[in-house]
Amino acid sequence: MTIELVRPPGLTDSASHAHAAVTDPGRMVFTAGARPIDAGGGTVSVGDVAGQARQVMVNLAAALEAAGATLRDVLRTTVYVATTDRADLLAAAEVVREALGTHLAPSTLVGVTVLAGPDQLVEVEAVAVRDSWQEPGPPDDAATLDE
Repeated sequence: MTIELVRPPGLTDSASHAHAAVTDPGRMVFTAGARPIDAGGGTVSVGDVAGQARQVMVNLAAALEAAGATLRDVLRTTVYVATTDRADLLAAAEVVREALGTHLAPSTLVGVTVLAGPDQLVEVEAVAVRDSWQEPGPPDDAATLDE
């Protein structure tokens, strides 16, 4: 299975991501918004947008891995930043771009008033696709899959 990242000739080349993504049918993965929290549930890097974005991408990668996907399987992301400062938006976007490497899937970057967690400044959700489950198969324990 492949993901084709689309950059139409009539649209700007200055976007830091593709304008669309196309894939063959596969198993879709929809993540909840990844938050800047540690294993104990505490918010990390309080007051630091880039620091929180780095933890968010670590947590997003872990959620995707548990679902049988990786950051290379992402079709699109939505990045939420609790700020009115464009520099904060750009700082979060840069961390997301770094995490995705050369796989610059379509993304929406949104400044919002507030996010759910205490001291939370960044949240990222993703849609990914897998052509099939990697061995040994889909998660089947209560910790990773509700039945």
